[in-house]
Amino acid sequence: MSNQNVDQNEIAKFEALASRWWDPTSEFKPLHDINPLRLNYIDERVALAGKKVLDVGCGGGLLSEGMALRGAHVTGIDMGEAPLSVAKLHGLESGVNVDYRQTTVEELARDPQHAGQYDAVTCLEMLEHVPDPASVIRACAAMLCPGGHMFVSTINRNPKSFLFAIVGAEYVLNMLPKGTHEWKKFIRPSEMSDHLRHAGLEVQELTGMTYNPLTKVYKLGRDVDVNYLMHARDIRED
Repeated sequence: MSNQNVDQNEIAKFEALASRWWDPTSEFKPLHDINPLRLNYIDERVALAGKKVLDVGCGGGLLSEGMALRGAHVTGIDMGEAPLSVAKLHGLESGVNVDYRQTTVEELARDPQHAGQYDAVTCLEMLEHVPDPASVIRACAAMLCPGGHMFVSTINRNPKSFLFAIVGAEYVLNMLPKGTHEWKKFIRPSEMSDHLRHAGLEVQELTGMTYNPLTKVYKLGRDVDVNYLMHARDIRED
C-alpha cells in the first residue's frame, strides 16, 4: 500500500468517526448541511437519472445515496474500511442500491471494465486529504466517457481559509473535529484548474460555497475564498 496515493493518517481520522457518519447532529453535520446543495448542483448539470456515476472518496455514502435516489447508477469508492461498512449498512437499511468498493481511483482506472465508462465522476471534500491530488484527478478523468462531467470540491488556500476552515470551524465553532484539515493541503482554484486541464478536462464553472455562522445556513455563490465547487468536462466529442 506504500506506493498508493493514500495518507493512512487521513484514513484513520475518518475510520474513528465512521459510526457517526449518518448522524446529522454529529461531527458530520456540515456534510449533511451541504449535501443537498452539492446534489442539486450536480443534478442540474448532468441530469442524474439513468446516468452512470463514480463517487470518489465516498466515505459513509451521503452523496452516493443521494445520487442513487435521483436515479443514477452509482459506484462509490473509498480507502476507509469502516466508512464503507457504514455506507453499505445504511444502503441496506434505506433500500438504496450503490456499488461500494474499497479501492483507489488510480487502481480502478487500470480496470478496463471501469475506465472510460462513467457519465460523471464526483470527488468532493476529498482532494485535500491525499498526498497527490493531481494523480487522483488524472485517474478520475480516465474514468469518464467522451463528454463526461467531473465535479470536484475542496478548500481554497489563503489566510481567510485558514481563519474560517481551521480556526473557526475546528476551534471556535467546533463544527469539525480538531485536526480535520491541514492548511498546506488546501488547493487554490488556479491550481485545481491546472490539474483538470492537464488531465484533458475543460473547466466549465467555478462556484463558491459559504457558511453564515449566525443563520447556520450554507449557500452557493461567487465567493470562492474558502469552499468551492468546480465543474469540468471531458473535451472529446460526445
